[in-house]
Amino acid sequence: MKRATQLLFFLTLVSLTRAEITRVEPSFWWAGMKDPTLQLLVQGNDIGSAEVTLDTDVVQIASIERVSNANYLFLYLTIDAEAEAQKFHIDLRYSGKTERIPYELKERVEGADQVEGFKTHDVVYLITPDRFANGDPSNDSVPGMRETAVDRSEPYGRHGGDLRGIIDSLDYLADLGVTAIWLNPVLENDMSESSYHGYAITDFYKVDPRYGSNELYLELAEEARERGIKIVMDMIFNHCGSQHWWMSDMPTKDWINYASDFKITNHRRTTHQDPYAAEEDEKLMTEGWFVEAMPDLNLRNPLFKDYMIQNSIWWIEYLGLGGIRQDTYPYPDKYAMAEWCERVMAEYPNFNITGEEWSLNPIVLSYWQKGKVNPDGYEGHLPSLIDFPVQDALERALKEEETWGTGWNVLYEMMSSDHIYPDPANNMVFLTNHDMPRFYMDVEKNYPAYQNGLAFILTTRGIPQLYYGDEILMTHDESDGHGHIRKDFPGGWQGDPINGFTGRGLSLYQQSAQEFTKKLLNWRKGATAVHQGKLTHYAPKDGVYVYFRYTEDETVMVILNKNKENYLLDLTRFGKFLNDKSQATNVMTGTSVSLGEALSLPVQEPTIFEITE
Repeated sequence: MKRATQLLFFLTLVSLTRAEITRVEPSFWWAGMKDPTLQLLVQGNDIGSAEVTLDTDVVQIASIERVSNANYLFLYLTIDAEAEAQKFHIDLRYSGKTERIPYELKERVEGADQVEGFKTHDVVYLITPDRFANGDPSNDSVPGMRETAVDRSEPYGRHGGDLRGIIDSLDYLADLGVTAIWLNPVLENDMSESSYHGYAITDFYKVDPRYGSNELYLELAEEARERGIKIVMDMIFNHCGSQHWWMSDMPTKDWINYASDFKITNHRRTTHQDPYAAEEDEKLMTEGWFVEAMPDLNLRNPLFKDYMIQNSIWWIEYLGLGGIRQDTYPYPDKYAMAEWCERVMAEYPNFNITGEEWSLNPIVLSYWQKGKVNPDGYEGHLPSLIDFPVQDALERALKEEETWGTGWNVLYEMMSSDHIYPDPANNMVFLTNHDMPRFYMDVEKNYPAYQNGLAFILTTRGIPQLYYGDEILMTHDESDGHGHIRKDFPGGWQGDPINGFTGRGLSLYQQSAQEFTKKLLNWRKGATAVHQGKLTHYAPKDGVYVYFRYTEDETVMVILNKNKENYLLDLTRFGKFLNDKSQATNVMTGTSVSLGEALSLPVQEPTIFEITE
């Protein structure tokens, strides 16, 4: 009898612990979050009608959402405010059996809710991970994944860069003066081709094993923090990869848009603001797919919306992120995006999020920013925008001849549009990014133009962003295809003849650019007037554009100069800032300069002065 009882207990235990539940997301959470609600996506064969109970008193079931697909349950749990870190079980009873799911509430890192996002005192360095540095060749090819070949000669193939390579490069980046790193997506992209770019995610909770692991991502974040560097995560709410695990068994029929009637988006982003736009055009804009390999996600589905919002919060908490860059911001449902911003910023009030709206019209961009009063009543809660209008104006200013309406005047007029934004100082300014030709190529390999461009984005209002390799004048083949633009950083692979990290093999221009960048970035760390000061600019004249950044205690004068011959700048024009000043310090040379009625400018070079007395 005793043996029979023991056998019955053993069989019951096996039934309770059998792993028939295939997925629980997120796999753990934290006690002490401001928002007490937790959504769990539970996937398992025919679990849709299951009864659910918990063996804890500090977590309650708020609701059980059953969907048309019987292989899913969505559990909404409420966690008591005083709940401590603990492990408990979720029991599912169905079909005459019980599935026991172990679950854990972890302890929050002290101060996790006060994590600081990227701010105006930061410089963000954008990295395409597959193309930066290969720190662990053993993970170049992972058996079982759809794309296993590694070929550095193939622009659209995998080259082997990974998270270990970035960790190994942190000292270089810290020495350069970088204070934040934005990584193109590193989550699993188990696609059959072109998986290197990261934008066709197949698992929103898992780092791609060819980059490393979730634990290695955390190591990167921790190592970066020790060096004063924040991690900015690239997120995509608009689409996933066609090989995402849920595509073969979607939770609901409307999980993605146009699931049975594939359509390409019309990319008419202005339909959001256009008072005359046809509803059909706006629908196709937000619900159409980019390409057939990237299904368009339906955030109008409240379960999916909560899933994606919670996924972002999970990564912020897990990594202690210093910001999010949201891809293709205007393409998903705009009300879901506003709610996402609100919920993230409510949990992390010092955080920051920037969004990609690739438009050259500030009116279009400003529609999304928090605080903007829009004619249609839409309240966008996005804190920051990637400033494509200023990037385009800067590029034109550097390449065009000076006339009344070209050259520096284009940039001057664009800056005058800042009144459109509720918070222009929080916008991200940049020279180029992973979707655009290299900046040095765009300015036709004109080194003085590079210097003037870099000096501008590091001293104007906003948060500057560099693309990896900007500091060594990286170029690419004449083709502007993405695979060419996202070229390998030299020295990131063993055996590279040129090494951008050590300087070996760099040309004199590249060495000069690297030192110029390093000098400016490290000076900028302490330049309070640039971080938080006001900006006054003067209309360009004779190929020279002058502006001032200033607080009550500090004044910085920036002179951008395109003249190919010596030029004498009349300083009396800037009397408001210079009348009672006689001395300035040249930021780049450290030399003291006497301020009189005129100043001789170095040919084609930018000059940055700290006005001292």
